[in-house]
Amino acid sequence: MARIAFILADDFEDAEFRVPYEHVLKAGHEAVIIGLEAGEPVTGKKGEEVITPEKAVRNVSSREFDALVIPGGYSPDHLRMDIDMVGFVRGFFRADKPLAAICHAPWMLVEAGIAEGRTLTSWPSLKTDLINAGAHWVDREVVEDGNVITSRNPGDLLAFSEALLRQLEHGSAQRLDVPLAPVAPAEQPPAIH
Repeated sequence: MARIAFILADDFEDAEFRVPYEHVLKAGHEAVIIGLEAGEPVTGKKGEEVITPEKAVRNVSSREFDALVIPGGYSPDHLRMDIDMVGFVRGFFRADKPLAAICHAPWMLVEAGIAEGRTLTSWPSLKTDLINAGAHWVDREVVEDGNVITSRNPGDLLAFSEALLRQLEHGSAQRLDVPLAPVAPAEQPPAIH
């Protein structure tokens, strides 16, 4: 059984928390909700979810967990302003533990210095931010680049959740190389007659 951290602040995308959370529990893993403060409820942007973080980020370490899930919405924008939260996220990356970020959550990857050299996807409005941070942005349902898993939106939640569970079971996916521009074929030498 793995122990998975979910980080949340107000205005998280309700389904982007609920769906992976339920998949993690159904697979028999433990899910722990981490916030800026323990015991202070946070509300999803659609108002469907009100979640009370069990632990404050300043009181935990990435060493205590096997993976991290970052739901999107506006929550990641709030979380990236907290130095402890940024360090917590960076810890998963450095330890090569699965780090799953969906929709607007790759903002946290930029803030933690994780995006550079990675192939990532996100909500389309983050494309320029990710490219400016040195990432190769692609428009795909799910992207696994080593231990970093990204998806675009709530419509990708099944693939996102499956990628997380697969990495928990089998370890990180292979590191993707950023595709290079196509190379023109070399000129053929003249035929000798």
